[in-house]
Amino acid sequence: MEGALIVSVVFGSAVLLLAIIAGTVLFALRILKGQGISRKDRRQMADEARMVQEIYQGMSELENRVEALETILLDGEKKDCKK
Repeated sequence: MEGALIVSVVFGSAVLLLAIIAGTVLFALRILKGQGISRKDRRQMADEARMVQEIYQGMSELENRVEALETILLDGEKKDCKK
């Protein structure tokens, strides 16, 4: 009877150890592949990326407008100097 108990404890421990090792390996692979990030976090990161892109586009448009204003001002100064 004691022999069966010892065998069941040994095999039960081996199965538990293998399950822990397999779970750790799967968790590590999931993190390395980027699947460790939750859907909510991925959605938030996508929203932040979209906002940064919109800000960048807005800044480009603003730069174009400033350049146009500089051109208008410089052309006005040149006309005033010629008079």
